[in-house]
Amino acid sequence: MSLAKNVDLLRRLPRLDGLRFAGLGRGADVSSPLQEVTGFGGNPGGLRMFAFVPAQLQKPRALVVVLHGCGQTAAAYDLGAGWSTLAQHYGFALLMPEQQRINNGNTCFNWFNPEDTARGSGEAYSIREMIAHMIRAHRIDPGRVFITGLSAGGGMTSVMLATYPEVFAAGAVIAGLPYGIATNLREALDGMFHSPARPARELGDLVRNASDHRGAWPKMSVWHGSADRTVNPGNANEIVKQWLDLHDLPEAPMAETIVDGYPRQAWWGKDGETLVESYAITDMAHGTPLGLADNDQRYGVEGSFLIEAGISSSYHIAKFFGLTDWIADAAKAEAKPAAKPVAKPVLSPAPHLARSIRASVAEQPAEPKREQARSFDLGQIITRALTAAGLMK
Repeated sequence: MSLAKNVDLLRRLPRLDGLRFAGLGRGADVSSPLQEVTGFGGNPGGLRMFAFVPAQLQKPRALVVVLHGCGQTAAAYDLGAGWSTLAQHYGFALLMPEQQRINNGNTCFNWFNPEDTARGSGEAYSIREMIAHMIRAHRIDPGRVFITGLSAGGGMTSVMLATYPEVFAAGAVIAGLPYGIATNLREALDGMFHSPARPARELGDLVRNASDHRGAWPKMSVWHGSADRTVNPGNANEIVKQWLDLHDLPEAPMAETIVDGYPRQAWWGKDGETLVESYAITDMAHGTPLGLADNDQRYGVEGSFLIEAGISSSYHIAKFFGLTDWIADAAKAEAKPAAKPVAKPVLSPAPHLARSIRASVAEQPAEPKREQARSFDLGQIITRALTAAGLMK
């Protein structure tokens, strides 16, 4: 396929139900809690920075980076996926970089462009600078930084985890692609539509060669609809293979369970911590799955490529990141000073009543159990105890 045909195909993606996203979900409120931040540092990728920091933050403080899909803004994806609602409820900071049309006509993150996917350059470096700014400005624990993204944002999530693995504790890719499989538009389209299989070692080496990192690798959560015709579901398998190789884990799942009606596979390390997980959202097309969470709360608003599936991917990803044990409302209650107890008049003999009853029972003559059951008169004992305590004459 010629480059001209590839470019023409990209232009027609909106009509092909491709990587375009609705600006806002149906019935959405256009207001957003996100605030734009300028002057955050180096910005060779020319991205915009939006953030939301709740008044109360869990300790140690955590940061989640969320990357939108093509055709969307940071605010639109936040509304649809519900991340600021989660951030408010569970007390973590939120960073949402935004692509500009001048960089990509469909406002996609350039997950396949070598200038934007290498450590220290382009869009990857811009996002790294935003993270560094958030850590400094809001005293974020550097060990509690996480990242997730949808579609092209999922592809850029793979880029960030590969080029800056020391920055992230974990990541989650929704309907995205593995790192390093494309360095131009033709390869990107081939990966999206066909997802050619590669050896696990080759996929792992693509990440290992992206930086000098030789320490522990971030954890990875992978989400993909089985009926996705925009980004081939085979990409989910390739991402899993890539991260299993990095974590030196076997290809066969260590556990297969059903979560909210969908199959989940999991792999864990020697200490029992889950390092890689994969959700296959049966019969779902391209998009982010929405639904109720374990706490029966809904996160996000249904819309184009924001799909009601009966499972909240945002919630389960936050749970995988270890962010859902802290609740803002509970923290507020704990922060309130305890009310002073109201003094109540107490008769001085009253504290001795229980002892008097026990003593009266002890004074009963020892008898066979059956006889004792017949002769034991609780009323008489209580009367005697009250009399002994001075509460009855």
